[in-house]
Amino acid sequence: MTSSDLRIAFAGTPDFAAGHLEHLCRQEFNIVGVFSQPDRPSGRGKATRPTPVKTVAESHGLPVFQPESLDYAAKESLISLAPDVLVVVAFGMILSEEVLRIPRLGCINVHASLLPRWRGAAPIEHALLAGDAESGISIMQMEAGLDTGPVLLEKSTPITNDDNAESLTGRLLLLGCDGLVEALGQLPDLQERSTAQDNSKATYASKLSKSDALINWSQPALTIQRQVQAFYPRSPAWCPFQGDRLRIIRAQQVSHEGSHPPGTVMGIDKSALRVACGKDALEVSMLQLPGKKAASVADILNGHPGLFQQGSTLQES
Repeated sequence: MTSSDLRIAFAGTPDFAAGHLEHLCRQEFNIVGVFSQPDRPSGRGKATRPTPVKTVAESHGLPVFQPESLDYAAKESLISLAPDVLVVVAFGMILSEEVLRIPRLGCINVHASLLPRWRGAAPIEHALLAGDAESGISIMQMEAGLDTGPVLLEKSTPITNDDNAESLTGRLLLLGCDGLVEALGQLPDLQERSTAQDNSKATYASKLSKSDALINWSQPALTIQRQVQAFYPRSPAWCPFQGDRLRIIRAQQVSHEGSHPPGTVMGIDKSALRVACGKDALEVSMLQLPGKKAASVADILNGHPGLFQQGSTLQES
């Protein structure tokens, strides 16, 4: 049986998963059915929208199942598809051992980290927050534990000083698509020579909330820079300012020795604000004002020349 003969079921929900499904469809893999989480309200108007995976599946005429949980009916749906393998990418539901045993070749997962580092829900953001030098994807044979299964193959990429969650996710999507095609093409062989994870080296990427994006200017500038990079674009890092939220979109640590209180605007030029931190300073080059789109500091200063004053603080409320 070749990779194109495999009967593949797919389970995923967000854009990252949708990119993998689209790639498999374009490579003409035999996708027999797709599972995604139920459609939920999103955006400012809270209108109910289809998940990105559902949108891709329907564009290719694939049957879609959206269970609230993997109960009896959902398991029966998977059994009825008679898949050789279930591919899971950011599905957002725990698969029981019973479900894992349904496909003939089990279930494989595309995880956006180099396992066992950053098991869990937010591996890309945590890699950036920690200042990791590299990230990557792991194709893993799933078992009952949280991202604990043996690794079939990995692909890595450096994390640069300019990376944020958007740019890193884009590269990991390409790696994941390539790795998934490679894994499906030699799945039985890879399963036979898979590598067990070293649990002593495991770290966990817990789910992050919007409150985690609140900037504490008393922290070192490098820590805040990483926070800015990790939370863009999903939920940009922010600080209170004039009774509202000022979102920091792009910023870099710069060396500074001085006695300015953290959060103080130490300098303003045509392209950046320089803000004091607990250690060093943060040079902010792109912001998002309340109710506005993100814009460069240069454009904001042109439109609001008196908005920021040297010596003022970005912790005003």
